[in-house]
Amino acid sequence: MSRLVSVSNRVTVPRRSVTPGGLALGVHAAMQARGGLWFGWSGEVAEREPDAARIVIRDRIAYGTIELTQADHEQYYLGFCNGALWPLFHYFLDAVHYHDEQYHLIPLAQELRALGAQQPVGFFLHIPFPHVEALRALPVYGELMRALIDFDLVAFQTERDLECFRSAVVDLWGPEAIAADGGVVACGRRTCLDHIPIGVDVDAIQAAALAASSSEAVQRMVAGLVGRRCVIGVDRLDYSKGLVERFDAYARFLEEYPENQGRVTFLQIAPLSRTDVRAYAHLRRSLEQAAGRANGKYADTDWTPIRYLNRNYPHQCVLGFMRASQVGLVTPLRDGMNLVAKEFVAAQDPDDPGVLVLSTLAGAARELAGALLVNPKDTRGVARAIQQALQMRLPERRDRHQQMLEVLRRNDIAAWHTRFVERLQATHTPAPSALSTTRVTAKAS
Repeated sequence: MSRLVSVSNRVTVPRRSVTPGGLALGVHAAMQARGGLWFGWSGEVAEREPDAARIVIRDRIAYGTIELTQADHEQYYLGFCNGALWPLFHYFLDAVHYHDEQYHLIPLAQELRALGAQQPVGFFLHIPFPHVEALRALPVYGELMRALIDFDLVAFQTERDLECFRSAVVDLWGPEAIAADGGVVACGRRTCLDHIPIGVDVDAIQAAALAASSSEAVQRMVAGLVGRRCVIGVDRLDYSKGLVERFDAYARFLEEYPENQGRVTFLQIAPLSRTDVRAYAHLRRSLEQAAGRANGKYADTDWTPIRYLNRNYPHQCVLGFMRASQVGLVTPLRDGMNLVAKEFVAAQDPDDPGVLVLSTLAGAARELAGALLVNPKDTRGVARAIQQALQMRLPERRDRHQQMLEVLRRNDIAAWHTRFVERLQATHTPAPSALSTTRVTAKAS
């Protein structure tokens, strides 16, 4: 029997008090379904090179984690990951900072081939892939692309990301490098391409959200609203999420629709992330100022328009918050998928569902046509969508919710990892060797 090896930037070892969310939950589901090894960084920085990986076995999964040295942390994580790839792939070109000593996990397939590995190796990119006109801003974009086509399968969240990847292939190797089946034939290799949107476990989310509704934390949140309606946003504190623009749009909503003043509260949960990256400290200050402006202008003695919380909550608790809210506000400036949007839909009471306001620049917008789609930089348009969501009648809310729920079930988390692994297996029949019983997947950090 073959086994699955997943290599990622960070590895989430389950703990009783913490439930992984987002992409980590998806990888965990894939590993649970097949067993195998999940390997990556522990999140800790050490003074010297680790002697070996730390292995923890839970159920059918072996979690292998290593610490990074300070140099690795600076050149790999703070450097190429957050200084170059993250802003570039999200189209923040002014924020791209590259130095030639930096490196990344993407050359994994090349390194495995050099060691004699013959098993199929796949790569899934959970963030957007930029068009070649933006990708050229990276001095080593040619080397990056060469490393990517060493994988047997490269998969993306959306067809648009896949087409952007092909634009770089054509730029480097010409239109003849695109095979008849849409894959890549270049540098003596054949690479399969696909778009496989990551999903969520709909039934698990529905059950968790319903159970959380009676929890102390959710009951306190509802009691604190004092009968007011709630608009909710849940995001990591990241400049790609459009949080400053979102706060400004909500302030404009209160200005243009003053009947909502004192009647609607915006709850934004934004846990701190990447606190050692300078851009995130600046973002935090900007958000605090935006929230302060809105609250200073519109707050009353018994009402705070924006409740801005920089803390983590258990995943189940957040799902309960979503279920208790009338509007989900998901307005990233660019996002590969955005599972918060899908979780909001799945968490709703189908008899009385809330309405999702969703950025057209999130990959989820390609699937969730029942949402109110907006340009995240259009503050007036976002304000108008919030008003429309709050005024939407029950039959329309139910119809929109049912439509999106059907899509979520069709493209759920099981479908994602099943399609990816089956597609990977179909790309390659390895020759007999000591390594041929292992399938390897990698994902971007």
